Parts: sequence; C-alpha cells; structure tokens
Amino acid sequence: MDLQDQLKNLFPNHSPSEEPESVEESTIWLQLEPMICKYEKRKGKATTIIEGYTGATSDFKQLAKEIKKLLSVGGSFKNEQIIIQGDYRDKIMSFLKDKGFKVKRVGG
Repeated sequence: MDLQDQLKNLFPNHSPSEEPESVEESTIWLQLEPMICKYEKRKGKATTIIEGYTGATSDFKQLAKEIKKLLSVGGSFKNEQIIIQGDYRDKIMSFLKDKGFKVKRVGG
C-alpha cells in the first residue's frame, strides 16, 4: 500500500487538484542605474549606506530587511537610504549582485 492509497483511505471525499499551488517569490524592481554602496563614519562608528534605488519604497524596505537578516546586524531605512551598522560593503555588494542589481562602490 503506497502513500496515495493510504491518503485515499483516510480522506475518501477529497479530490486532488490538478495544478500545484504556486509559491509567490518576492518580486523586487530591478533598475538600470547602479545603486551606490558607501562607507561613512557617524559619531565615530562605521556605517554602510546604500542609496539610489528607484523602485517602490516598500520594496526598498524589504531589501533592507533581507540585508539586515543576512548579516545579523542592526540598521534602518531613512530618507531613501538603507543604513547598516558596520562596514559590510563587500558582503552587501555580492548579495545585491546575486539579486540582479548593479552596484557601485564609493569611498575607500
């Protein structure tokens, strides 16, 4: 007795659907202009700033959340910029390139 037969015995009134349910992936607007990834010191502490995104603000906020989760660091989204605590330019740039963005490194 295989799994399909066991399921039919447990749920005799169930009719399986033909089409599997599709899982929606997060669709983020990809742009032509490169995003700028720069390093600054604010109040003596290192910060990485990403700016230059031309899509929707909600997409940029989602991108900020993914970056913070990837790096396990704090950060914020203010004034059309993602501000990440620490100098993570290389990791952020490789992450954004894997997502399909063009990234330009500025400063140091």
